[in-house]
Amino acid sequence: MSQAPVSEHVAQGYQHPQNTQFSVFLANRCGKLLELVDIFDGHALKLVALSVVDSADHAVVRLVTSRAELARRLLSRKGLPFSEAEILVVELGPRQTLSKLCATLLSVELNIHYAYPLMVRPHGAATIALHTDDQVLAGQILRRKLFTLLGENDLGDNATLGGSPGPTPN
Repeated sequence: MSQAPVSEHVAQGYQHPQNTQFSVFLANRCGKLLELVDIFDGHALKLVALSVVDSADHAVVRLVTSRAELARRLLSRKGLPFSEAEILVVELGPRQTLSKLCATLLSVELNIHYAYPLMVRPHGAATIALHTDDQVLAGQILRRKLFTLLGENDLGDNATLGGSPGPTPN
């Protein structure tokens, strides 16, 4: 009996929550960002993070959704040029600061290539998207230091938009 191949992450006993960042390339013209975000309206996903890197003639929009596969299909259907990257989504709990997160990654000599906040706060805490030199090692060390890593399933309908958590049960 043959077995399906096992990814390197699973073979090592660790697989961090999956999140896909799309980098969409747009002409730097009025209304292009609106056209991009309108693509997702009315579909069964949430746009949970957005970062714009702007230059004179083009912009790169990094975005994260609650359903990467659907987002991929929507972007392809519109013929927009984009690339994908795996990112970590880290929740900063009550005793966890951005400074502690950076120090934790520095302790294993990992560089942060880029970081940006999310628009959702699933548990009422600040949440940040990260891309590092080594996503697996970053995920392992952050979990070891009790940071919460979120996957795209955590960012959908169960997420709380904005700054306040949902109602607290009695």
